[in-house]
Amino acid sequence: MSLKNLPEDCRPREKLLAKGAESLTDAELLAIFLRTGVAGMNAIELAGYLLKDFGSLRG
Repeated sequence: MSLKNLPEDCRPREKLLAKGAESLTDAELLAIFLRTGVAGMNAIELAGYLLKDFGSLRG
């Protein structure tokens, strides 16, 4: 699903601006840095995949 289809309060950048960085999950924070996904995965899904594979942001 495209992030454009998500409600604005669920989009990482809008959530960051409205509620601050502490309100973001690691996947949402990483999605902001990634900026875009890949074929078949939006940025949040890709971030979740990377976190699962590497274990953490530090990983």
